[in-house]
Amino acid sequence: MLVIISDLHLTDGSSGETVHQGTLRVFRERLRNLAYAASWRANGKYKPIEEMNIVLLGDILDALRSSKWLAEGTGNPSSVRPWDDPRSEAFVQKVDAITKAILARNAIFFTMLRELQHTSLASIPPATENGRPARVARGAGSLPKFPVKVRIHYMVGNHDWFYHLPHPAYQRIRGKIVEALGLENDPQQPFPHDPTEPFAAAIRQVFEEHRVFARHGDIYDPFNFEEHRDQASLGDAIVIDLLSNFAAEVKSKLGDSLPLECLAGFQELDNVRPLLMAPVWLGGLLRRTCPDRRVHRQVQEVWNDLADRFLKIPFVRHHLTSRRSWMHAQKLQWALRLSRGLLSPESGRIICWAGERIGSRKSSYYPYALREQAFRSRKARFIVYGHTHRHEMLPLDSSYLFSQLYLNSGTWRPVHELARFQPNREAFIGYHTMTYLAFFKGDERNGRTFECWSGGLAKSVQRFQADAEPGDNSRNEGL
Repeated sequence: MLVIISDLHLTDGSSGETVHQGTLRVFRERLRNLAYAASWRANGKYKPIEEMNIVLLGDILDALRSSKWLAEGTGNPSSVRPWDDPRSEAFVQKVDAITKAILARNAIFFTMLRELQHTSLASIPPATENGRPARVARGAGSLPKFPVKVRIHYMVGNHDWFYHLPHPAYQRIRGKIVEALGLENDPQQPFPHDPTEPFAAAIRQVFEEHRVFARHGDIYDPFNFEEHRDQASLGDAIVIDLLSNFAAEVKSKLGDSLPLECLAGFQELDNVRPLLMAPVWLGGLLRRTCPDRRVHRQVQEVWNDLADRFLKIPFVRHHLTSRRSWMHAQKLQWALRLSRGLLSPESGRIICWAGERIGSRKSSYYPYALREQAFRSRKARFIVYGHTHRHEMLPLDSSYLFSQLYLNSGTWRPVHELARFQPNREAFIGYHTMTYLAFFKGDERNGRTFECWSGGLAKSVQRFQADAEPGDNSRNEGL
């Protein structure tokens, strides 16, 4: 059995809200149920599966959404950015510091994940001689459980691409992740980004056994992928020097003038989908939570100044003039020009109109699945991507006894989306999501080949306290 999840975006707590511990508790219980269901064979007999593989399909540890890229101080050189030399000591220290903070922030989460391999959490009933799950007789002692071997594999996306770097300095960093998550990955080798890479042999074998081809999918996003995965993209600059920097500067300059709800909302900018709607989110948030128009103008000035500085960053300027990324850079410039009037409802209406026209809500990656060699050669029944944060299941091709599907593994991240009715009202709805995909081989799961589940949970109404830190989700209830 193979289970795929992606886009957990676990951070060091210095950015917006991420997945909370209750989600993994739900997931662990679902895994046990999946293992039990997979043990029922096509002939109607029960035979426990011996192994379960979990593939983390990228953007699990979010090393981009951290204020440490902006912070000064020991171990946090302020001049370092993802587009600098990754072999430099300052760069390695930065990635190491952020990784340590993520592992510490989510220690309980990782412990729960690691326990799948060493406790009865992944155990299921043994089988009787006649092919039925053994039951405990009334008054009898506890029945031994059948342990299912759990193997966890890590692939990278565009927010954790640093762990794909081949330089020896990153072996120690990867070693910490392998230990914390209980991974099968060899820390001496880069974490794979593409299943065809030489060091992805174990993952590739698991995929082939289940007729699956999976990748994060960032290679189809020009904002978040350059010519290869060992270098930064324009999306890195947007996350760090525009979105994260804006929240930090507003808090620093205007923190005493803005309600806590408003400050917390700024931290959620990167959870707005599609990202083009971020200026609409900002304008609506200010109008809803802060009645002081003078403060509105001050926030606008902070944003305008930041946008101007952002466009002057050499790395960004290069992309604005590069022929390869020119079209997408022009979209970015256009959005930033409109955002200079983010307090104006007219600007919001224009962005909403443009979002509809350029197809921001029709961002399915299934056309790329049709180009994959694994699809064209019919070696894979399933083409799986993550990255878009939008779960999908679409048929690609079908013939007698053989069908091919595209699936997207969605996200475990909070999402804020603009309400479709009268979008000029700038009303957003936020909710938690969790998606996981399961694939079966041979006669597992009564001969079925896959199942996928995607759920949503409304965000709880929180009372913001004076001492609450943005990103602190310790008060959230579990799913």
